[in-house]
Amino acid sequence: MKKFKKEPAPDKENLDEDIIEAEEELETKEQEAEQSAADEEIEKLKAENRQLKEEFLRAYADAENTKKRCAQEIEKNNKYAISSFAKELLTVADNLHRAIEAVSSSNSENCEALRKGVELTENELSKVFNKFGIQKMDIMDTVFDPNFHQVIQEVENKDKPNGTIIAELQTGYMLNDRILREAMVVVTKGGK
Repeated sequence: MKKFKKEPAPDKENLDEDIIEAEEELETKEQEAEQSAADEEIEKLKAENRQLKEEFLRAYADAENTKKRCAQEIEKNNKYAISSFAKELLTVADNLHRAIEAVSSSNSENCEALRKGVELTENELSKVFNKFGIQKMDIMDTVFDPNFHQVIQEVENKDKPNGTIIAELQTGYMLNDRILREAMVVVTKGGK
């Protein structure tokens, strides 16, 4: 029978050092794992923060754009709100002008007071029109523009360029920078 040689028992001090060393190594690995998990969480939160900032900036820009569009729409509505009312008043202005022309053509002294009264009324209406941005178009001897004029008649005239306005049958009006009513005109044809 063979006898085995007995190995000496490990030193208690060496064993304690190995255990302490293993515990320290385990603790270091746990700290590294915790640090790694914390770093991942920080990166995740930073990415979420960036995304939230971008979404906020987009929402803020959309809100500002909406605010500007609304302000422009309100300004436009205020500027042109009276257009239908103004169109109705244009016939009043036309009739006053016709009355003045009719009274002027008859040389009756009895009509003089009526003519002056109608002229004063027409002048007052013109002041109101100016106050609200309604202007008569000054078109005589200008070239026809289909955006502002409606041709009622063409007349042969070799002295003036083709398409020149020589008569205005109905006055055209503008409301600020928009056309309120086209002018009805007579233009030349066959000119230079």
